[in-house]
Amino acid sequence: MCLIVFSYKQHPKYDLVFAANRDEEYTRATRAACFWDEHPQILAGKDLKAGGTWMGINTKGEFSALTNFRDPTIQKQDPPSRGQLVLNFLKNDQAPIEYLRKIDSKANQFMGFNLLTGTPDCLGYYSNQQNEIQLLDAGIYGLSNHLLETSWPKVDRAKEGVTHLIKNGSISEDSLFNILANDQEAPSAQLPDTGIPLEVEKKVSPIFIKSDNYGTRCSTVLLVDKNGNVTFHERRFVPGTQEIEDENRYKFRISR
Repeated sequence: MCLIVFSYKQHPKYDLVFAANRDEEYTRATRAACFWDEHPQILAGKDLKAGGTWMGINTKGEFSALTNFRDPTIQKQDPPSRGQLVLNFLKNDQAPIEYLRKIDSKANQFMGFNLLTGTPDCLGYYSNQQNEIQLLDAGIYGLSNHLLETSWPKVDRAKEGVTHLIKNGSISEDSLFNILANDQEAPSAQLPDTGIPLEVEKKVSPIFIKSDNYGTRCSTVLLVDKNGNVTFHERRFVPGTQEIEDENRYKFRISR
């Protein structure tokens, strides 16, 4: 994922309100979200090149999501796939914080990343650019290609949208997808400096990215209510457009 916004224990009905866009090169092959044949408890999309995933949840209610940390100066010799960080959490029965401690011991093998791991009762965050495990309190959070809560225009805009929905009692799948569909570029004066050319920085500044070779491939909304009911809704797009190519929606109850 490249833009994540979520509300954790801030809504009277939902423990988790989670909305995210995955941005990637259009040529990178992926599979739509589904329950995996080889891991029937896991609901996630799949990166068909490296075999991992960028976001998913299992039938126990354990979920995880990943964003890359944008820094062109980070170089690694044949690093492992960051998508395995999400997949391995969903496969293994470990508490979120225990898993992040395990990741911390080998984090320098990977290119820059941000990782969320959690359950409806415990949510943790870790970045190998910070090397500090955080247990998150109730709140509304935003994450893109820098550290959690870094104030980028797209992050601030997405958080404002979710805050407004919660305040007005208007959380719905469509309202969250509307936030994720915002393709407004940030003014040049507000752009972060992440080491890439200014014109590229501007192209990737919207919540929903559209460019010639790279952009938003899918949008995902995840809702977990206080009774353990999960709604997972994914929309995948024709490259370079907001035309929906296919759509997947799943509902299940957490088996504790």
